[in-house]
Formats: sequence, C-alpha cells, structure tokens
Amino acid sequence: MFEELGYAPTPIGAISLRRRHILSLKTDVFEILLGEEHLMSSLFTASEVALADLGVKALAGNQLDVLVGGLGLGYTAQAVLAHDTVKSLTVVDLLEPVIRWHQEGLVPMGAELAENPRCELVQGDFFALAASGDGFDQSEPGRQFDAILIDIDHTPDRLLHGGSKSFYTKEGLQAVQRFLKPDGVVGLWSDEAPDEAITQRLLEAFDEAWAEPVIFPNPLQEGREVTQAVYLGRKS
Repeated sequence: MFEELGYAPTPIGAISLRRRHILSLKTDVFEILLGEEHLMSSLFTASEVALADLGVKALAGNQLDVLVGGLGLGYTAQAVLAHDTVKSLTVVDLLEPVIRWHQEGLVPMGAELAENPRCELVQGDFFALAASGDGFDQSEPGRQFDAILIDIDHTPDRLLHGGSKSFYTKEGLQAVQRFLKPDGVVGLWSDEAPDEAITQRLLEAFDEAWAEPVIFPNPLQEGREVTQAVYLGRKS
C-alpha cells in the first residue's frame, strides 16, 4: 500500500520517494529509499530535528551561517531555519533527484525549503567538498560557517558508501574545520545510541566533543522507545 512519487538512477544506486499508508496509525508516511534501504522516513524525525536544534543552540550570537550535509526529506534544514539567529543555510546533497523533489513540492513540506530566501540547495558530494581546497561555496572559496551539520551516513561506522570513510578519521575531521569559524561546531547524526568510541574519535580532532542522546517513542511499537544520537565537536 504505497505510491511511488519519484524514482531515478543515481551514481550510488536507484533512489525512490514513496508515500505509504500505515493502517494502524491511520496516517501517510513519506520515505526515501536507496534500492531497498530506507534512508529517511517522515515517521522518525526527532533526531534529525535534534541535530539542528543542538547544533544551533551550541553557538553564540546572531547572523549565523549554517551548512547541512544531506537533504533527505528536509527536517534538519527546516529545523535550522526555525531559529531566528540563523542568517543563511546551505544544504549540500549528492543526489539531484532529492533536490528536484523539494523544488517540485513532492515532499511533506512541499517546496518550503526551495522557496525560502535564506536557504540554498546545492547538488554536490559533501565529503569531496570537505576534502577540497575551496570548500562548499563555489562563489566564495574557503567560506567558513558557524555550524556544519551532517545527516548522511547511518553512523560514522555504518556508511552509505565507501566515499565517506576517510571523513570520519582524525585527519578528515580536522580538515573540515578549515571551513568552520572559531567556536563553530560540527554535528553528526547517528541512528544508534551514543557510542563512547565515536566521541573519543571526535576528541582526537576537536578541542571539545560530546554526544547527546535523543530518545523518543517508537510509533510502530507501543511502549517502546528509540535511542539515537547527535555528536558535536567544537573548534577552538
């Protein structure tokens, strides 16, 4: 019982956007799948929103410039823009169809992100740009952001594809800080509970690093909770 709203081949496999009705919840759920692997569901958004909220709240001041790696259904980006302290948001996604689905209004929030003047949707390989000399803004090479929030891989150890493996090393995490303002933060989303080994890995690269658990009820299993995590590292 689902409707396929969009489908396209990509360099990392076929991707699809589906709307599925869950009878037990009497609701429609939007999903993005890579092959048969679920990348994003509108039923589980608490940790994506927490990535934005925790990342922005860790910053001081106003007129903040934020970069989000990974667009998906847009819940992290939407939550960033809900903060009045954010002046600009740049969202980088590898997959052109995902950006197009937002522009066409096929996702739950319609074309809200594509039409927001504070938000720019950019097609590109986040991890390649993080390792490059110029960074994430072709019009302003070396541009720095107050926060870089990454919602792409399941965890730093469970990757969508091998192209991001080097990013989660000490050297990779240090390199991305070239595009971070002083006292800025890098945030990582994880669909698993906090792992001390990952926090320690961040501490090798950042002056300060910590993990925040995100706990929410599982709508598919009454009485059960889900624990996911947001990791944050601060540049001195």
